Amino acid sequence: MAQFALSASAAALPFKAGISRGGKQWSSLVPGSSWRKFGTRFFSVHSQSCQRKGLRFVASGAVGNGGGTAEIAESNKAPNMYAWLDKKKPRVCILGGGFGGLYTALRLESLVWPDDKKPQVLLVDQSERFVFKPMLYELLSGEVEAWEIAPRFSDLIANTGIQFFQDRVKVLSPLDHLGVTGPTGSGSGGTVQLESGLIIEYDWLVLALGAQAKLDIVPGAAEFALPFSTFEDACKVENKLKNLERQNFGKDNLIRVAVVGCGYSGVELAATISERLQEKGKVQAINVETTICPTAPPGNREAAMKVLSSRKVELLLGYFVRCIRRSESLVSPVNELETFILELQPSQRGLQNQILEADIVLWTVGSKPPLPELEPDDRPYELPLNSRGQAETDENLRVKGHPRIFAVGDSSALRDSDGRLLPATAQVAFQQADFAGWNIWAAINDRPLLPFRFQNLGEMMTLGRNDAAITPSFIEGLTLEGPVGHAARKLAYLIRLPTDEHRLKVGVSWLAKSAVDTVASLQSTLTKVLSSS
Repeated sequence: MAQFALSASAAALPFKAGISRGGKQWSSLVPGSSWRKFGTRFFSVHSQSCQRKGLRFVASGAVGNGGGTAEIAESNKAPNMYAWLDKKKPRVCILGGGFGGLYTALRLESLVWPDDKKPQVLLVDQSERFVFKPMLYELLSGEVEAWEIAPRFSDLIANTGIQFFQDRVKVLSPLDHLGVTGPTGSGSGGTVQLESGLIIEYDWLVLALGAQAKLDIVPGAAEFALPFSTFEDACKVENKLKNLERQNFGKDNLIRVAVVGCGYSGVELAATISERLQEKGKVQAINVETTICPTAPPGNREAAMKVLSSRKVELLLGYFVRCIRRSESLVSPVNELETFILELQPSQRGLQNQILEADIVLWTVGSKPPLPELEPDDRPYELPLNSRGQAETDENLRVKGHPRIFAVGDSSALRDSDGRLLPATAQVAFQQADFAGWNIWAAINDRPLLPFRFQNLGEMMTLGRNDAAITPSFIEGLTLEGPVGHAARKLAYLIRLPTDEHRLKVGVSWLAKSAVDTVASLQSTLTKVLSSS
């Protein structure tokens, strides 16, 4: 049975601009409520019932014509319903604010709608920031600042009608496969329950929850290894490296870094950190395959091998990690807190077991979508999930058997024309978001849906501050390396940033940094020439 609960105890209701100046009057009309202003928006908090139920509301960042954020800070045992502003217009709930989720919301906002059919869009994500994941490595190299590649959702949607909630998804309760309607008789597609206790009733749902690092496959990985897939992960790695560099300052001991996995993420991490530490560090990269980046184009793989070799990164190919444990000595010459032991077992014949000691272990192997954890306990098989935990979708990106639910990015299991699953990359999620937004428009307006067709534009990887490799798909055999590849990659990602305003700010920032670096390089060159003469 669907989880429904009607509650008048607490609701976050944004004011329309025309009545925003009448907060005090409305307080007198709604006993027990108080109006609080955040930015240019108002939210109603029914204080008496909130106090009885132990609720506390926090709203922030609501700026401009419609965009806003709200956060439920404490959970409520009796679930309360999210109050949509307009009960007649379609309600679209998007779970996940990555490439798939945020770009679907922005696509819906950009389309032309009949006045009575433009949907209300609610975006839910556990973080307050959108993260441009392909450029997380630049945080470690110092090339970019946090606001450039991890802007706050409140800033990105400030001039839109999109609403944002920072919360975690707890339970999905779809109804579209049952042919029944919600409690209001509106033909609801189902409900979503958040960890805060809030229940969101939707007409259309977009699953774009991404994937989480899979650390439970090796004993000790969850406890001692650091993943690198979120902004918070990158901050933890950055802080750890800073602490190690601080402790090692003025000493001859090397900072030992172990990178588990030599796919794109592992190789980019190894290249970035080895360039940062230089002769002060020792980077070892472990991979179960006998090559790095096995699915990458040959040009990218060769460029990466050349860079890793020049920076003396030790590749341990044909090994998998059997376990990770804390060193018995507890104290190393570099890290006064702890060091770690990695036990390696060969996956190929002719290799011997190895023991590595590291000051920091970075984990880039495996991921898992969170969808299996979100199904109701009494109905665990409502969503058609594959063995990886991804939702099986049709060619229109709709979840099979659920015409009101779309899935994109890591949450979607869609196959190409050859029957192979599409890769879990930002490029795929970005393209799917465009189609998902259009198909929701088509479904609401009774138009035919478009089948998704992935167009591989090529593959890119960073290899350092002024080094990258890019292989475009439209020119066979071409690979751009070094500074040229680096510039092409940054330009391509600048174009992919979410909004025009953010692109402009980041473009100006990068241009200014480039000018400063150029002047500094010219000064250094001129100094060397003058000193030699």
